[in-house]
Amino acid sequence: MPISGPPATCPPKRRFRRVLRMGEAGREEECRRFSRRFFVITRFASGGYGRYTSGMQKKFNQLTREEEAVIVRKGTEAPYSGQYDQFFERGTYVCKRCGAELFRSDDKFDAGCGWPSFDDAVSGAVKRVPDADGVRTEITCERCGAHLGHVFTGERMTEKDTRYCVNSISLQFKKQ
Repeated sequence: MPISGPPATCPPKRRFRRVLRMGEAGREEECRRFSRRFFVITRFASGGYGRYTSGMQKKFNQLTREEEAVIVRKGTEAPYSGQYDQFFERGTYVCKRCGAELFRSDDKFDAGCGWPSFDDAVSGAVKRVPDADGVRTEITCERCGAHLGHVFTGERMTEKDTRYCVNSISLQFKKQ
């Protein structure tokens, strides 16, 4: 039996190609069945694009407004205000959004900048991206794209000559 037109709940073609919001998931499924050439493109926090799946948001931890302002909207917490700036216990620092291991306490040092500083990251866990200002290099979680802070090289603060300057609010500490 031929289909005479799109289901009544399908948005117009122009609107359908825009970012899908969580509340419209049912509508997206109906439209996908009607025509395979339609799909929804969603912009992720990491800056990448991909197809939306209904379980995608469930993988991430719930964030407060302050955490979302830094982690999702790429803000910065005030210097010397974070809980991990002068915190030197043994353990691992994980992403507050997805729980991926990012840094180890053995690589943490006091840079005196007001944010937790590390001279190394867990291999493959942190992604370097040119910052919007064109000067600095932003660091994000490789798994979920959460904004962590910035990385600086050439300061000669440690032997590795690298300083990962991270927002405390982007991290969660797991004691060893």
